Amino acid sequence: MTRRASTSKPKAIRVLIVDDHAVVRSGLRRVLDAEDDIVTVGEAANAERAVFEALEHKPDVVLLDVVMPGKSGIEGMPALLQAVPAAKVLVLSMQDDPHYVREAFEAGAMGYVLKEAADTDVVEAVRAVAGGSRYVHPALGAKLVAAETEERKRAESDPLSEREREVLRLLALGHTNQEIAALLYISVRTAETHRAHIMQKLSLSSRAELVRYALDHGLIDR
Repeated sequence: MTRRASTSKPKAIRVLIVDDHAVVRSGLRRVLDAEDDIVTVGEAANAERAVFEALEHKPDVVLLDVVMPGKSGIEGMPALLQAVPAAKVLVLSMQDDPHYVREAFEAGAMGYVLKEAADTDVVEAVRAVAGGSRYVHPALGAKLVAAETEERKRAESDPLSEREREVLRLLALGHTNQEIAALLYISVRTAETHRAHIMQKLSLSSRAELVRYALDHGLIDR
C-alpha cells in the first residue's frame, strides 16, 4: 500500500504585539497576518498586560515596544520571559541609540528593529528570532560598531562607560535618581546602581566632588 505524502503546512509563527498605540498594533497585525507563516495571537498596551496575554496565548515571538506608560519594555522583559521562557522577544523601538540596543539584549531580547523599518524588515526580523537567530536592524549595524570602537578607545583613558557618563552629567546638573530613570527610560534601581559605580570608579565621596569632576572633564558647562 502506497503511503500518501503529507501535505500539512508548517506551524505558523505565533506573535504577540505589545505597544501602547492602538494604531501601531493594528498596522503591525495587518502586516504580519498577511504572511502565510505568521499569525498574530494577541495584543497588549503595556508591559503588565503583556504578561497575561503571553500566558494565555503562548506566543513564539513577542514584538515589544520600548517606551510605554508604566514599565518600559526593557523593564518588563524579565517578567515576560519568566512567564513564557520559550518566547523570543523582538524589540520594536524609535530609539536608534546603540545603548538601548545593548540594554535590550542584556535584558533578554533576541532582536531589535526600528519602528521606521519597512514592512519586509519587520517580517524578516520576526522570522529570524523565531528561528533562534539574533536580529539587529541594518541601519543600526554601523552605529553599533562605531559605538563599540569609541567605547574601547575611551576605556583606555576614562573608566566610565558611555551610560555612566550620561548619568554622571545628569547627576551633576542636579537631577535626582527618579528623574534620571525617567529621562533615560531605566528603573530607579538601575540609576542608583550607575551612581554607585560612578562614585566607586572615580573614588568620589560627595556630590560636590562629582560636580567638580563633571566640570573638569567638560560634561557640563562652567
